[in-house]
Amino acid sequence: MTIFNLGSINADLFYHVPHLPAPGETLAARSFTRGLGGKGANMSVAAARAAARCVHIGAVGADGAWAVDRLMEYGVYTQFISTVSEDTGNALIAVDDAGENTIILYPGANHAISTDHLAEALDGAGASDIFLTQNETNAQRAAAELASAKGMRVAYAAAPFDAKAVQAVLPLLDLLFLNAVEARQLQEATGLAPEALPVRDVIVTLGGDGACWHNTDTGETRAFPAVAVTPVDTTGAGDTFTGYVLAGLDRGLPMEQAIGQAMIAGAIMVTREGTADVIPDLRDVQDFGG
Repeated sequence: MTIFNLGSINADLFYHVPHLPAPGETLAARSFTRGLGGKGANMSVAAARAAARCVHIGAVGADGAWAVDRLMEYGVYTQFISTVSEDTGNALIAVDDAGENTIILYPGANHAISTDHLAEALDGAGASDIFLTQNETNAQRAAAELASAKGMRVAYAAAPFDAKAVQAVLPLLDLLFLNAVEARQLQEATGLAPEALPVRDVIVTLGGDGACWHNTDTGETRAFPAVAVTPVDTTGAGDTFTGYVLAGLDRGLPMEQAIGQAMIAGAIMVTREGTADVIPDLRDVQDFGG
């Protein structure tokens, strides 16, 4: 089975600062690094490192060959990443001493993905495969329609949050990932609590309080406790969690086990500085606490 991920690819520009800047404040950064990022790329790397076959669908500019090479190094299939005239997307990320962050995002090539490209990328996909997307590219609804028509399991990570974007794909979803803030915002927009959404599986991550899984087939809600670690950088933890859940499902794990594995992966991730380049592999997760 394969995970097909329509996702963003960014150059992540990290600035380590003593505290997150206030409006009008100028701060001197203590250090600067560039790494591979974008919610889509992070999720693809996480899925690949969790031993799933992951095909990334996306776009970069002429300046983005390094990002495609990096994805290949991490085991992601890159044949459906196109090169377009727009610059590669990038994110300016400020990280403070407590591990919290603030991000400025430039979409660039991530918003230049054609429907013809989507059709080509999904041409060989089938009902045993998973389709994933997030809100950092264009053409999410069109891609979800193509995937749903093929019988694929359609998953969506609702970030960066936009109520209209979520509602556009909601009727096509089998699995929805939200954090606590996004869940509240979606409830305000729809009047529906996570457990009442018309999606079979809804997973809400709660940061230090763990996660909840709502299954509409059974009406069951299950809580998963957080894994206790000391955070260094929370960037990419949610993306790592998502990639690991889907990789677990792709490998045939029951949902409970897939989420449990993803909880550990996300916990390891917050102890590391960076994004796609430091996502833990399956051996790290299996050895955790041992």
